[in-house]
Amino acid sequence: MMPGLLRLTPVLAALLFIAMPAWAHKASDSFIYVDQTQSQVRIDLALRDLALVLPLDRNGDGKLNGAEVRTGRVAITRLVDQGLALSNDSGACRLTGRQWGLSRHSDGPYVAGRYQVACPDNQAPESLTYSLLFEQDPLHRALVSVTDRQGESLGVLAPDDRTMPLGTGASTFGNSLKLFASFLYEGIIHLLIGLDHILFLLVLMLPATLPMNTRRASAQHYDLKPRLLELAGIVTAFTVAHSITLALAALNIVTLPIAWVETVIALSIAVAALNVFWPILGRKTWKLAFGFGLIHGFGFASVLGDLTSGVSQTVIALAGFNLGVELGQLGLLVILFPLLYLCGRFRLYQRAAVPAVLLMVGALSLYWVAERATAI
Repeated sequence: MMPGLLRLTPVLAALLFIAMPAWAHKASDSFIYVDQTQSQVRIDLALRDLALVLPLDRNGDGKLNGAEVRTGRVAITRLVDQGLALSNDSGACRLTGRQWGLSRHSDGPYVAGRYQVACPDNQAPESLTYSLLFEQDPLHRALVSVTDRQGESLGVLAPDDRTMPLGTGASTFGNSLKLFASFLYEGIIHLLIGLDHILFLLVLMLPATLPMNTRRASAQHYDLKPRLLELAGIVTAFTVAHSITLALAALNIVTLPIAWVETVIALSIAVAALNVFWPILGRKTWKLAFGFGLIHGFGFASVLGDLTSGVSQTVIALAGFNLGVELGQLGLLVILFPLLYLCGRFRLYQRAAVPAVLLMVGALSLYWVAERATAI
């Protein structure tokens, strides 16, 4: 009995101890908009990210006010000059500041700077290189939108891929495939760093790892087949639900305030954990997965919708991102479920480990609810 629980302990500990409040669901992103028709580029950087690399918080209260942002303008523009570059075959382009201020994305306030671009030989820039914030956060991404007379295109810049061509080429198969692959990868990463989604899936999965007599009066059953069918129903319901709302939000058909969405996502974890102890919402876990999955879909779309609204390649980016989320989700289940299934035979797992995990996850999610509610 003890060896099985000991094998489980590192897995559960890893999930819970890395789930610190600072790990918000929304990833660290910047947004770059290149307009070739106007020879301009705009970059939006999150205030919370800038605070990691610049001493902007002068009064040390953990928040940035308007006066502190204005005071830090020189430092911010110097940082942008160091980390954003455009060029063509004739050399580097010169960026001249035109406008500077604040913008807002789904996760809060950003500093926005608009620059006029002047390249050698009066030709358009052909490539963009971005290197900001990667050293501070290896999960940071720059989401790029490029517009020219031929159309619009999207791209993602990461620590291992910091340069992208600026020609749209929206109709070419190669660029479309690269766009799909980029957002496929981002979908996987987004799922893996979204600890609220991971904990929600864990809570939904735990009942399927327990012998059936712990949930209804009957002889014990340890057969794998019925539990796999139960898990398949849960995963399918969650996938269908969040795919629906992810598409609606990314295509700008239905949008909800992200602060409300993130708060309800955190609350859904607590409710799901409570429902294992007291099934006030019924024992049909797949129904719970579908209902709350609709809200989780809006959370998944918080990144995608900030960039792709109204862009012709939205469908490609959406398909890649959604498939990436599913692959990340299936990867976690393939790893976790067999381990938990093997431990399900042990009484200590049933009567101590599972309740302890549910209590800790529930407490953490309620902490998230209180923390996120302050942003509403």
